[in-house]
Amino acid sequence: MSSLKTSRGRLGAAGRFVRAALGGAAAVVYTVPGLAAQETAGGEADVAALRPGAPVPIARISETIDVDGVVNEPVWETIDPLPLFIMSPTHGGEQTERTEIRLAHDDRYLYVSGRMYDSNPGGIRVNTFYRDIYSGDDLLSFVVDSYNDYETALWFATTPAGVRHDRSISNDAQFSGDLPPFNQDWNAHWDVVTTRTDEGWFAEFRIPFSTLGFQAEGDEVTMGITIYRYIGRKNERQVYPAIAREWGRLAFMKPSQTQRVTLRDVRPTAPVYVTPYILGGLNQTPVLREPSGAAAFWATDRDPTTEPGIDLKYSPSSNLAIDLTVNTDFAQVEADDQQINLTRFSLFFPEKRQFFQERSSTFDFGTGGFTDRVFFSRRVGLERGELVRIYGGARLVGRVGGLDYGVLNMQTAPAGGRSGENVGVMRLKQQILNPYSYVGSIVATRLGANGQDNVAYGLDTQVRPFGNEYVTLTWAQTFDEEVRERNVLDAALFRARWERRTDRGLWYNLYYRRVGPDYTPRLGFQLRSDFTLFGGQLAHTWLQGPSASLNTITPSVTTESYYRNAGLTPESRSIRPEVEFSFKSGSTITPYSNTQFEDIRIPFDIGELSIPPGEYRFTEAGIDWMLPRTAIFRGDIRTTVGRFYDGRRVGLIFNPTWSASRYLEIGGGYEVNRIEFPGRGETATTHLGRVKLSFALNRSLSLSTFAQYNNLDERISINARFRYHFREGTDLWVVYNEGVNFERDRGFDPRLPWSAGRTIMVKYSHTFSW
Repeated sequence: MSSLKTSRGRLGAAGRFVRAALGGAAAVVYTVPGLAAQETAGGEADVAALRPGAPVPIARISETIDVDGVVNEPVWETIDPLPLFIMSPTHGGEQTERTEIRLAHDDRYLYVSGRMYDSNPGGIRVNTFYRDIYSGDDLLSFVVDSYNDYETALWFATTPAGVRHDRSISNDAQFSGDLPPFNQDWNAHWDVVTTRTDEGWFAEFRIPFSTLGFQAEGDEVTMGITIYRYIGRKNERQVYPAIAREWGRLAFMKPSQTQRVTLRDVRPTAPVYVTPYILGGLNQTPVLREPSGAAAFWATDRDPTTEPGIDLKYSPSSNLAIDLTVNTDFAQVEADDQQINLTRFSLFFPEKRQFFQERSSTFDFGTGGFTDRVFFSRRVGLERGELVRIYGGARLVGRVGGLDYGVLNMQTAPAGGRSGENVGVMRLKQQILNPYSYVGSIVATRLGANGQDNVAYGLDTQVRPFGNEYVTLTWAQTFDEEVRERNVLDAALFRARWERRTDRGLWYNLYYRRVGPDYTPRLGFQLRSDFTLFGGQLAHTWLQGPSASLNTITPSVTTESYYRNAGLTPESRSIRPEVEFSFKSGSTITPYSNTQFEDIRIPFDIGELSIPPGEYRFTEAGIDWMLPRTAIFRGDIRTTVGRFYDGRRVGLIFNPTWSASRYLEIGGGYEVNRIEFPGRGETATTHLGRVKLSFALNRSLSLSTFAQYNNLDERISINARFRYHFREGTDLWVVYNEGVNFERDRGFDPRLPWSAGRTIMVKYSHTFSW
């Protein structure tokens, strides 16, 4: 039997602040006892010795494994447990609880078993029964780079209660100024069962290869795997393989740091999942009636709904997935978090709809920051925040050799006086030179029948020429039926970026971007237009020794300068120095300042306040405090105080979460901004409050209630979702949405009704597979 073995004031003032911040951080490092001690134990030499260089074979078994969480099959005893390395709280420290993790596979499945022994079984943390919500629980998790591309992966985890977590990973889990590298809304078909005894807790995973996807070379498949146990009360992470500290707090999520493993004689399957649904409900909308000769009054329009639909998922080969959908509906999707907009730009809301989550990173084509992109899936089926019926669509994603490809096409119904639209996307990415480099392209089309046609294409490349240095080049151009493009450059975007990716020592990124005035990606998202940007970030991370309470200290400075393309006159400038103190407990404290210059040509409003045209220079300072995510009471606190345009602002954001029990989690948030313009005699206070109650009786039955209040809208919105999860792919949802007019006397006669609109929906879906 095979076994697994280890083989903005003035820039001068900002500059003085930067020097003071850097000097202050250095003083802290070298004067506070224990902080100056650099890593002397469990360092790079230990990592190199523990980590095998060649791919490691995973045991291929023919015996049947009963996935019951007991881990008592004899075949498990024939496989060596993985040698685990301590990543936290002290890198290279001593393991405090015994853990045995084993891997195996057969024709169709990857199996993972874990025996998580615990000397204090009462201390094992199970804080929630909610899927995909991390609440400081103990975990057994693993990351699979199934295509062996060093960039993308899938993450699976479970808690001692058997609660499932899954997400997809892209861009090597690297926050590099482009799109976020995690998609926690991704869900897949897989199995896990856990049990608990007075010795600890135990788990068995069974992951279909059809869920992972892979490429075979002959009778062998190579993948990358990282697996770890997390003990919440100790912030202890036991990981395989050993990973160096320079890769940061999320090193265990990085596909490039996984251990390469090989599997033999894996036979691809071609499962078909068919999920029909039926939805029924009622929409109630207040309507003002103004009969002649009588007083106006508010009435209610009632619109009953009954909708069937169907989704189909098919994988004809191990490296290709096809999804089809007819009469797509997203009634069960949670409401967006409301935001207070203190800028003159549009707000960005992330995608939450499940159909768009499957290998969504394949379609990523970032053009700058965390928001700008050529394709933004929320443009499909949503118009000015209102739902638009989607007749149906298809998506195809796969990989051949080093080529990732994705094709998406969907058709929407007429809405809001506009005709129906056909939207399409095709994305290609070819790996070149090394596993960290690629060239790619994208085409995105939004075609209608009333003069709204829009086409965008793009070319991009990322090259790792040496070490941890990365160079990124991006070009995109649009063609729009309503825009008369003056020339190629005015209808295009160009971006260049050079960065060093590491969480140890010096790291930086320098970037340039030009966006033409006629660049109009109607199927994407573009925060600003018609500008040229020069920006950069310079930082240094000091790793602290085993005896220090701090894990890292990172001073950094970020600066950006936006210029209008016409004449290259300055539009915005900012410089932000900060120092992040990261503690081994999992908390972080980051003091910062931000000096800003804004040349406003067109006035804009913030609630009832107006920012008139003019040049403004102002500086704010604040502290961000992130509490440990493993605590029963956790969250973050952010404070800001300083000048704001020609006035001043004090801001506070507090986002707490309390795991009251494994059945109830109470979350929320409160944001307040006090803005004063003394010279104009104007003041305003914005309030945004959220309360979220997540109740889960077990892994099958849950209820969440999400209420939000925004005083700029004078309205409370309520989103309640009841779910009964029969089994994977079969669910019953009851969804209730309502808006409540908090301030009814706003110049209306008659007064506004209490309800601003109400929706009740019931949706049942059932998956058939063969």
